[in-house]
Amino acid sequence: MAVSYDKLLHLLIDRQMSNSQLIKKAGFSGNVMTQIKRRKYISLDSIERICRALGCGVDDILEFIDEENANGDH
Repeated sequence: MAVSYDKLLHLLIDRQMSNSQLIKKAGFSGNVMTQIKRRKYISLDSIERICRALGCGVDDILEFIDEENANGDH
């Protein structure tokens, strides 16, 4: 299974919040945002910080997807 943060990126757009604003509000490093954009796993602590900063739940910011679907294969 792979992780997708597309929901988070769409939420930021909907709230007109930049990546740097989220980084500042949630209090994590820019490396976390890089990991998010690369669809890499981030720590549970970072996920919690994002949820607190945005006032949302985990299912509002990420989802697990099939590895095959993540690569566009069937």
